[in-house]
Amino acid sequence: MNDGNGASSYATNCFLQEHAIRKELPFLKHTIKGMANHDVFFDNCFMIADLGCSSGLNTLLVAYNIIDIVSQVCQENNRKAPQFQVCLNDLFGNDFNTLFKSLPAFYENLKKEKGENIGSCFVSAVPGSFYDRLFPDKSLHFVHSSYSIQWLSQVPQGLEDNKLNIYISKTSPLNILQAYRKQFHSDFKKFLQLRYEEIVHGGHMVLTLPGRSNVDPTTDDCWNLWDLLTKSLLELLNEELVQESDINSFNLPFYLPCVDEVRNVIQNVGSFYLDNMNVYEVSWDPHDPDYTNMNGLKQEPTHNQGKNTAKVIRAITEPLLASQFEGSIIEMLFKKYAKHVGEHLAIKKTTQLTIIISLTKK
Repeated sequence: MNDGNGASSYATNCFLQEHAIRKELPFLKHTIKGMANHDVFFDNCFMIADLGCSSGLNTLLVAYNIIDIVSQVCQENNRKAPQFQVCLNDLFGNDFNTLFKSLPAFYENLKKEKGENIGSCFVSAVPGSFYDRLFPDKSLHFVHSSYSIQWLSQVPQGLEDNKLNIYISKTSPLNILQAYRKQFHSDFKKFLQLRYEEIVHGGHMVLTLPGRSNVDPTTDDCWNLWDLLTKSLLELLNEELVQESDINSFNLPFYLPCVDEVRNVIQNVGSFYLDNMNVYEVSWDPHDPDYTNMNGLKQEPTHNQGKNTAKVIRAITEPLLASQFEGSIIEMLFKKYAKHVGEHLAIKKTTQLTIIISLTKK
């Protein structure tokens, strides 16, 4: 993700992810109340891990929501709130420094809002890939991850035939889809197996990830967004600003699964009960009038929708693109991309499917 707090940073352009976090609240409340009914966390310290936390206000919003719900449940059960250990995980290159600078305000807000009704809270960073072990055996009570599991451990192998595409496209050969699907299934299976070792018996996970509404991976809700980015790159190719070989050797390392794929992997691994699964749709543009934000965002003019969407995509893809193409083309690329997305949204309002799942360790 783009680090810092600049105009193109992830921290400044994560409203879509914030929307997902707020949609999770009913899941979090239901899950944590269920844990209390089985006395899972009525002990000295409640261990929370946020996997793929990135940086910005969303990360600490997740932690605050979980702590708040646990504290409420303890009050309802006339129990003393536990201490909290919040473990923030992301890759080694994550902007943890920006995240740490917001901790004093986070601690102050907890103290102000909760006072004596909350136990001590300790926040730490655990850098590393969540496709590796991160925590000791049976140490975590609650694991959260939002808009992270779609990122693969690596670019799938065998994508040489995906010419002039950067993701699965309508022009991609069948073996490209198979390679992406195989990589996601392998990675998600490993993710579940690793978390099984780290979570206490009866511990829970709430996972949110973007997906697709159809078995067909080239359905509009997950294909057009990336096809328009490819189109923008091809325009730069025609202007001789990028090399065809660089486009052919670049493929995005993520996968948008359908609901059945997610469910099947969970059932095949067999280490977790699938307690609940829900889906909802959100506009590409996080400033869309259908998107309700607690910060009171106002409706943007229609011609800005392309720019709003382009900012979101730039925040999550620029480091990857800049490592493959010359950094000088980034501004031109996303200017073209904003134009294409705006033209698309003027014709057809397109949404992104989001999948929320709640799991209990067996």
